[in-house]
Amino acid sequence: MTYLILKYLHVLGAVVILGTGAGIAFFMLMADRSRDAAFVARTAGVVVIADLIFTATAVAAQPVTGWLLLRQTGVSLSESWVIASLALFVVAGVFWLPVVWMQIRMRDLARTAVAAGAPLPGAYHRLFRLWFAFGFPGFGAVMLIVWLMIARPALWR
Repeated sequence: MTYLILKYLHVLGAVVILGTGAGIAFFMLMADRSRDAAFVARTAGVVVIADLIFTATAVAAQPVTGWLLLRQTGVSLSESWVIASLALFVVAGVFWLPVVWMQIRMRDLARTAVAAGAPLPGAYHRLFRLWFAFGFPGFGAVMLIVWLMIARPALWR
């Protein structure tokens, strides 16, 4: 029973990371395409909250549930798919942490534009392009981790 609960929590964490990431990307993209500073400010505000509540919680839980699952099943940390998953987890974090800062900054720039009755500034657009670019390796790393968890391939000996 402990194994099933751990596995459920681990899979749920992966689903939350992927789902929240995809949702955030979609909503931010749609807000950005509107060029409406007020819409961007509201959307980015919600995105920052969602990332902190859902993504951060799931990201914190993944290594814990993963470690407990390895102990429960007797799978070694030296398995190639585990090592690759951990490396990709670090890659995802290297791209996700700056993205959180970018989202906060984009939210603040949009709020300032709204307060001034001005369009979104160039700094916002530059940050959005960088934010968008960071999403590919960050989200791609998470997708690969999910595949590694399912397939558990022997990547090297």
